[in-house]
Amino acid sequence: MTIHNMAFQGHFGAETFPRLDLPQEAWSMHGVEYHGGVGFLKAGLEAAAVITTVSPTYAQEIRDPHFGMGLEGLVTSRGSRVRGIVNGIDPAEWSPANDPAIKAPYTVRSLAKRGANKRALEAEFGLERDDGPLFIVVSRLTWQKGMDVLGECIDHLVGLGGRLALLGSGDSAIVGELMAAATRHPGRVSVRIGYDEALAHRMQAGGDAILVPSRFEPCGLTQLYGLAYGCVPVVARTGGLADTVIDANLAAVQAGVATGIQFTGVHYAGLSSAISRAIALYADAPAWRGVQKAGMLCDFTWAQSGATYANLYREILGDHS
Repeated sequence: MTIHNMAFQGHFGAETFPRLDLPQEAWSMHGVEYHGGVGFLKAGLEAAAVITTVSPTYAQEIRDPHFGMGLEGLVTSRGSRVRGIVNGIDPAEWSPANDPAIKAPYTVRSLAKRGANKRALEAEFGLERDDGPLFIVVSRLTWQKGMDVLGECIDHLVGLGGRLALLGSGDSAIVGELMAAATRHPGRVSVRIGYDEALAHRMQAGGDAILVPSRFEPCGLTQLYGLAYGCVPVVARTGGLADTVIDANLAAVQAGVATGIQFTGVHYAGLSSAISRAIALYADAPAWRGVQKAGMLCDFTWAQSGATYANLYREILGDHS
């Protein structure tokens, strides 16, 4: 069984049990019963030979009450049967070299071509054209995703010379805060409410950095798209974000392995500091290009993840060939 997000558990009333056509013994603390109702995720955790999550760090985090959502005890009891395998992305859909949605295709060896995509994105969002960093957000606008904290940090981002293009939908209070920021900063902040797959591709190709300040994140995909497109991820140090982005500390930058910026603490101080670090790094053009290139050279395709799943299935079946 693979858990994507422990927050979504499939909990229903006891009246659901007779409709499942399960034997009566399944209604027990070691079956589907959970707090007097039917718990589908809980039942899966009890029954599965092996449990996987979509990142190794999340596999450890869900043993903690802060992330386990009430099921941390059961997860802990399964011990080494709980594994983490990072999600993959499809290079046929997400490749800047042959993406039909973007203005100017490019590769890690032709990063200069990204400039045309940035200019096009500025025009599409009605943003002022300049050479400062253009941050993007493609997200559900919810508490889990840290979008309330982003709203608090927008004035800081703009004050340091950054701009923001945002695409998403979600909580009405957060949407209102973000729209108010766009009104305060015309030409510097632009918000699109909704979801547009092609626009998401153009944002990854034209943005300089993608902000992913999630409070918890089982894996995350937008930071993987960012890596593939040279759109540097700025991420909270949690779940799959911690597993897939190498922080641009001094040693990592000098070694040429840094792929983004990580921060701890999804609050104003944490995110505003990360934004400041990103803008300072952007000002060092050679270092920024090095981070972009290191990210684009990462392999988070299903070739890697799929092989890990296949090996796990062989292990379950007792076939080690």
